[in-house]
Amino acid sequence: MLIQKHSENWKSDFETLKQILEDSISLVKISVEHIGSTSVPNLDAKAIIDIDLVYYTTTDFEFIKSQLVKIGYYHNGNQGIEGREVFKRVKFKNHKILDNITHHLYVCHIDCQELQKHLLFRNYLQNNEIARIEYQNLKYKIAIEADQDKKKYAQLKENQAKHFINDIISKATKEATL
Repeated sequence: MLIQKHSENWKSDFETLKQILEDSISLVKISVEHIGSTSVPNLDAKAIIDIDLVYYTTTDFEFIKSQLVKIGYYHNGNQGIEGREVFKRVKFKNHKILDNITHHLYVCHIDCQELQKHLLFRNYLQNNEIARIEYQNLKYKIAIEADQDKKKYAQLKENQAKHFINDIISKATKEATL
């Protein structure tokens, strides 16, 4: 099944990845955020840990990039989302942890609009059970429609979940300004 029941292991997997990233980039100020569905308790999801590595000084990006390369990542550009840089694992690096916990790594400056959306969406779902259940139901519906195909699921989710996600971000933004 593409969507799996929520696992408590997702939190500990994130903490393990976070520690490796922090240890590798210890000379500049960063924070490491668990985002995406696996960061929301009781939300069923694809078993992929989504991570935003946040930096605070613009000039630190190149240093962060060099440190990530040293531990087996490569920079894959922003993939069309301004301010969010994608890093992927180099095949055959064989890191006993980084290559055995499925994850996506994004590097964002603290002012990145996409980072703010990730955090607003995550926090809203963590604090709103009805929205969490609605999102979970939508994901199962899309997975069924995609016939459990990962690529088709991603395409359908991009189209079908966009309105739901934007609506949640809008609600969360309004609540944050109250």
